[in-house]
Parts: sequence; structure tokens; C-alpha cells
Amino acid sequence: MRESNDTTSARNVRLKSDGPMLLTTVGRLGTVVIGFVLALVTGVSAGVFAEETVAERFNKAMKKKADYCRTHKIAPANRRCDILKLKPADPLATEEGRFAHSIKIPNPVAEDSGYKPGMTPEQYFDHLCKTEAGEFIYKTVENVEGLYMMRPRKEATDDELSHLYALEDPYGQVLGEDRKAEDSYVQPAIGKYSYLELPQSSRETRNISQAPYKRYYRDENAHPRKDFQTAINGQFVRVPYIVAQEEIVDRKSRFAYTWRGLARPHDRELGIAGGELIVLNLETREILAVRRGYIQSGWMKNLTGIWWLTARVCPGSGSKREHLFVKEILNPAATTSVIKER
Repeated sequence: MRESNDTTSARNVRLKSDGPMLLTTVGRLGTVVIGFVLALVTGVSAGVFAEETVAERFNKAMKKKADYCRTHKIAPANRRCDILKLKPADPLATEEGRFAHSIKIPNPVAEDSGYKPGMTPEQYFDHLCKTEAGEFIYKTVENVEGLYMMRPRKEATDDELSHLYALEDPYGQVLGEDRKAEDSYVQPAIGKYSYLELPQSSRETRNISQAPYKRYYRDENAHPRKDFQTAINGQFVRVPYIVAQEEIVDRKSRFAYTWRGLARPHDRELGIAGGELIVLNLETREILAVRRGYIQSGWMKNLTGIWWLTARVCPGSGSKREHLFVKEILNPAATTSVIKER
């Protein structure tokens, strides 16, 4: 079945978010007034500057951790100090990352994010959700058989999830498919496509074959005794697991999606991170859709105050799972495969 792109949408859905005074006895009224003003100003200033930012608290916690690890004998097998080895993510470290950040989209964010000095993390987060986040859909495509995941995510470690800078795109990490994406895109009943293609990592290419890509596809005989829990008509059921895998030299996908982290002024400083999901036509490089969102952490009672998995995301469609948005743009072709419950 041929894929068509005759359904065009002009949707642009914005996400809406919802020192004590010195009581010195003095002999003259003027001195009292001056003392009052000075005490008031000093108290306000102390209140402002005593409030640490998320980044300051994180840096203080990391320094305390480093001091502990330096002064205690930590066995090599003990991983408690591994978080100190993490570095800020480098978005351009891989070919896939460089390509993602080179894409020009129709609705890039403005250089001025609208940040105003004195904004609280909550105020800035709500501002970003209201003014920048949203689903921006330019065209949808019908009868798509399969797609190419251009930049597979790696499953984040606990240390990375509690680190302010280690993940390039915590927003997408929480809502995306960082493991077994084939179950979301290919395996029924959630999976709707006939195949999913993605690049192999250098380790996989070296150990498995010289093929630069791999493809997940449907084969009802792939796993005769393996089943899969899913939901059909609102009921949890178990169905045959039918996802097979092969290494391939050439891709056949016409459509793809990728992601990239989004940096705004003062974002990580306030415990905020942004990300963009981009759906495109591989043949023409036309941008079909962009989903942009933000995530906020910094209040957790753990070592760093950061735990991205329970962080706050932009409300509304900003909390939508990644594969659901992709399927809205690249509408899967109808399949004749019959899934029988077990």
C-alpha cells in the first residue's frame, strides 16, 4: 500500500498551564526612622539572596559528595561515588545529535525566552509552557507502513536521572521510548506499524555485523511460546509476541523522527529543561511536525534535589507519550494481522 500525504493540518496547539528588625532604643526620632529603613532593606536583601537556586543546591550537594568520597575509602565495586564521574551532556557528540541540532524548523524559539530577573522556578516554568511549548503540526501522512527512529535514546541510569546536567533532554527521556521502542511501534496492540528501523550503535555494529541499521518487523512465528501483555478495548490481555529483528544495509522508511534538547536562559539554573521532537519526511527533509515541552525538578529529598522521573511537565498534551504524538502525524496503515488473545 502506498503512503499518501494528502491530509494537511494547520493545527498549532499551545499548551496552557494551568533579618529581623533591630529594636534599639534611641533618643531621637530621626535615628529611629533611619534604623528602621536600614533594617527593613537589610532584611529584604537577606531574604532574596538567602534563597538558593536549584543549581546552587545541586553544586553544593556534589561538593559534599566529592568531599565524602575523597576522605573515605570506597571499594572499587561500590558505585556510590559514580555520580561524580558524570559530565554535562554534549548534544553534538554523535552524528545523530549533530544532525538533530542542524534541523531548521518553521517555529524556532526566540532568542529572548521572556525570563525576568527575580522569577521563581515555578513562574519561569509556567511562562515557558504557556509561550513556547506545544504541538505544532504542519502536515499529517496517511497509510504509513513503517518509520525510522533517527536517534534512539539510551536508558538513563539512576545517577543520570538525579543529575542536573547529565541528560540532554530530560523531558523527552521521561516521555520517550528509551528501551524496547519496538513494543510501542510494532508489537500489537499498542504498536501499529509493520516495521521500525533505527541505526545500530557502534558496539552492536562491531559485534553483530557490518550492517549500519536494524529493523524490527512483525513475524507471527518469531516467538512461538512468548506472549505479551497489552490492552484491548480497555482490558488487559496477553497476546502472542510477534516482533522479529534483522540487521539491514539499506533503509526503506520514507518518514522519520528525531529529538534534541532545548536550552533556554536560566533553565537548568532553575531546575528546568526543554526538548523538541521533530517528525520529518526523509526524502524531501520537509518538517511535518514539532512537539516542544519543558520539565521542572529540584525539590526532591534526595542527594541532589533532582529526580527527573517524578518531575513536573507542561500540562495538557505536554504529558503525552512520544509514540502517541508520532502516530498522530504518521498515521499507520491498516494491518491484516489478526491478534488472538491468550
